[in-house]
Amino acid sequence: MSMEGFKEKSSQNLINSIEDSKKRDLYRLIFGLGIDFIGEKASKVLEKNYGNIDQIMEAKEDDLMKLPDFGKRMAESITDFFGNEKNIILIDNLKELGLNTVAKSSAQGDLFKGMKFVLTGTLPSLTRTEAKAIIENNGGEVVGSVSKKTSIVLAGQEAGSKLDKAKELNIPIISEEEFLKLV
Repeated sequence: MSMEGFKEKSSQNLINSIEDSKKRDLYRLIFGLGIDFIGEKASKVLEKNYGNIDQIMEAKEDDLMKLPDFGKRMAESITDFFGNEKNIILIDNLKELGLNTVAKSSAQGDLFKGMKFVLTGTLPSLTRTEAKAIIENNGGEVVGSVSKKTSIVLAGQEAGSKLDKAKELNIPIISEEEFLKLV
């Protein structure tokens, strides 16, 4: 509260935000560590296949290379990162501070297993983040552009070129209402 511009309410909001950030998904922590070649998608694969930070830290390069879309560079990067004593100390400190280091078992099923979704336009009631979470929690994947490999386009208001391309490729297009009925 002694900082300029901080009163009781803004100080409490900051404290609440810090506490909330400790509860975030494990993949966000993995991604936030800044491990070379490990982006958001790879972080989610690690979370799904290992379940907690300790198991990831103990993973062998050969086992990591068996993960979907993982190659030698990614596997080496992970084993090198967790082979560094400074990084082990960092993880221990984060645990002591109360950060979540365990996967939340949020998968609800495999309704969309193997399916690729493209989101376009503004959805009436869901944010893109919420729609993406529903798709991923049901085994699907959200991709950025429409291609022949796209399974479904979830279209909202003011959908543009992605909608046009989906029509051109005869890819199923659904509204938010249809999407919510599916789940």
